[in-house]
Amino acid sequence: MQNKKHVVLVSSGQPSLNPRLVKEADSLAQAGFKVTVLYAYWNAWGTQLDKELLKTKQWQAVRTGGDPETKTFTYLLTRILFKISNWFTRLTGSMLMAEVAIARNSLFLIKKTKTIRADLYIGHYPGALAAVVKAAKKHHKPCGFDAEDFHRKEVNDNENSYDYKLKSYIENKYIPQVNYLSASSVQIGIAYHTIFKKTQPVVLNNVFPKSTLNVTNLVLNDEQPVKLFWFSQVIGPNRGLEYLCKALNLTAISFEVHLLGYCDSDYKTKLQAAYSNITFHPPTHPDNIIEFASQFDIGLALEIGFSVNNNLALSNKIFTYMQAGLAIIASNTEAQEYLLKQHPAIGKVYDNSDIETLASALVYYHQNRNELLLARQAALQLAHQEYNWENESQKFLAIVKKTLAD
Repeated sequence: MQNKKHVVLVSSGQPSLNPRLVKEADSLAQAGFKVTVLYAYWNAWGTQLDKELLKTKQWQAVRTGGDPETKTFTYLLTRILFKISNWFTRLTGSMLMAEVAIARNSLFLIKKTKTIRADLYIGHYPGALAAVVKAAKKHHKPCGFDAEDFHRKEVNDNENSYDYKLKSYIENKYIPQVNYLSASSVQIGIAYHTIFKKTQPVVLNNVFPKSTLNVTNLVLNDEQPVKLFWFSQVIGPNRGLEYLCKALNLTAISFEVHLLGYCDSDYKTKLQAAYSNITFHPPTHPDNIIEFASQFDIGLALEIGFSVNNNLALSNKIFTYMQAGLAIIASNTEAQEYLLKQHPAIGKVYDNSDIETLASALVYYHQNRNELLLARQAALQLAHQEYNWENESQKFLAIVKKTLAD
């Protein structure tokens, strides 16, 4: 037990809201590593999901930076520091307090991570980047960073915006110091390589372990309305849902729409006014999403490309849909179109600038139920053969072992 290599994963979010972190921690633990996950309070419903998630894990999870229920003073302190540091950074333009301003608990993550002597430190989200680099330097060990998004252009593309300047500063300062960089899509990897020429990002797709679904057991839906499914942590604007409602109203066909995630009452009312046949489902344990999704016909990837990151990202939605045996209808963002062009049998791509192309894709599967079943079977088969965590985890473990060996 004493000879186990120790890996510390650090996130400014919560495990249940960061599936990539959880998959990495699971793979490391299963491969015989000692694993510690440092994370932070983000919201109440994520905390409830964490309680269930962490019961089954073989790794230790440590929350830093307090929370509003059990460690209120620390939580209040982090909020005050976060506000002061952001106020100072915005007002002066100085990045003197950038490491505190980047996330509410970033200062506490730095302090806690540095106290742990490990063999490797891996960061998730910009708020954890300084922590893993500083801890690695203190203990003379390597570190890595997982770029789930193209973070500097995650919120918007304005290079004069505060968000861009802050994240760029953090990335420019710390990414050159990491020993490896992973990215969630080919396109995000290229974007980072363009900035950091000496960095060769390794692509780790947002995939999941193989589901127990069998291709031959998928059932033809030839009588009921076609069931559409979309999910996210939060159901809200700027996600393509309003666009979907408009397209559905063009079809004069009754579709069932199922949305999973947290949704406030005002936005729920707005969507139901736009299209009546929508069912809202509360957030569920991440391990249950694939099974839940498998009851539907089509998975919707409605990214609108509102930012460079949104155009380059390949979200976990598509890979969840694959493992659930759903046909996929995806918008023509660069990353999504690239994937669907490689594998056209799994679904259809529509043009974000032409709402009728989305309506046409929906109508096509309504009218051609056998083709719908074939697309579902192709998606599930592709997930079992290629896009699954069993495959990606080997790439991840290879990176870890190489980094430790160098």
